[in-house]
Amino acid sequence: MTQSDYISVGVDVAADFSWFSILTPNGREFRKPFKVDHDDADSLNNAVLTIKKAEEQSSMKSRIFMESTGIYHFPLFCHLKELGFEVFIINPLVTNSNKNVGIRKVKNDKYDAKRIATLGYSPDLMVSVMPTELVLNLRCLCREYYSLVDHRSAYANKLKAQLRTVFPGFSKVFSDTTGATSIAVLKAFPTPEDILNAPQNKLLDLIASTSRKGLKYAREKYELLLDAASHALNFRANLSTVYDILDIHLEIIEKLDSKIDLLLAKIKDYVDKNRSEEFVKQIELLDSIPGVGFLSAATIMCEIGDFSAFAKPKQLFAYFGLDPSVNESGKFKGSENNMSKRGTRIGRRVLYAVALASVRTKRNGQAYNPVLHEFYQNKKQSKPKKVALGAVMHKISNIIFAVLRDRKPFELKTPAQHEEQYALAV
Repeated sequence: MTQSDYISVGVDVAADFSWFSILTPNGREFRKPFKVDHDDADSLNNAVLTIKKAEEQSSMKSRIFMESTGIYHFPLFCHLKELGFEVFIINPLVTNSNKNVGIRKVKNDKYDAKRIATLGYSPDLMVSVMPTELVLNLRCLCREYYSLVDHRSAYANKLKAQLRTVFPGFSKVFSDTTGATSIAVLKAFPTPEDILNAPQNKLLDLIASTSRKGLKYAREKYELLLDAASHALNFRANLSTVYDILDIHLEIIEKLDSKIDLLLAKIKDYVDKNRSEEFVKQIELLDSIPGVGFLSAATIMCEIGDFSAFAKPKQLFAYFGLDPSVNESGKFKGSENNMSKRGTRIGRRVLYAVALASVRTKRNGQAYNPVLHEFYQNKKQSKPKKVALGAVMHKISNIIFAVLRDRKPFELKTPAQHEEQYALAV
């Protein structure tokens, strides 16, 4: 299609309703922007009939454009697609960059719908590809997993804060205050007095059984607990309500832990049921990269969606929001350019975790990924740690692109081996 062969329909989507604007190729409105209620079947049918009427009168097909709104646009998108319309999703960054095209400062739903319809005629407009049902289902599970993990972290921090009030030394006994052993002790003996008055064998058995580290470990923790409890009697704010809050936080954390485990099991089960799909095979390819576990691989692929949309490594790098921002005007060139962070937030979060895992070393001092570990160490000599880690994330993004492009499991090679392989190929 050329710019003049279709009618552009712009949709400004809200939670319960949307505004439609229909423009002909010459920029004229077929009718004034109109409101459509999502829960009103007649309203939706009237919108469909209006679009079809515009198609008949102009003898042209329509293209419907709507801004991505997280979840609100999705039911309307599916409804219109099922009716046979061509529907396209526009990145909000694109629509936001075209807000101030006029002199007047105007912001309302009618104007936004018309602006989106006008944008539909832009020859260089980039639209998003709607992922398959498999990707969308798995993406929902992965994103909910990270959402629950964030909620758990919030309550873990609240628990630590409350413990500092009534039991200041407790967090020094257990490095993970929300670990199984710590939670078991707090539930059975919530106050310093309970710790001091508890039968030694009972407390030792509790620590040994929940930690699974033996009686020697239990005795060490027992002595530390007694010291912390004794100190707390002399230095604390002994508020009875805080213990009630601690009990509530412990219950919420345990509940979140069970739901997080359930979600992870559902993610694995959903992947297992779709082993024959190309998308699942791509997850398995990413899982072959050192530092990338199953969940990280599944999440990265869910955020990428359709890999065929990326022709170059730099496009994938920018999609994750890792590309540097540019600040130049005339002869001025900004020297402090941070990450744009305009891509997928969860994808960037997972890449950061993978980068941390890639530069770690095992207990024997051996690196998990020797090549990236050496690269990181060299970068740190001239760059701050975070900048060096950002460079590692760039490398990982390139590795992900290469693995998915070549459809082969990851094979660890040094830069010298890559140069040798390239020379032989040439």
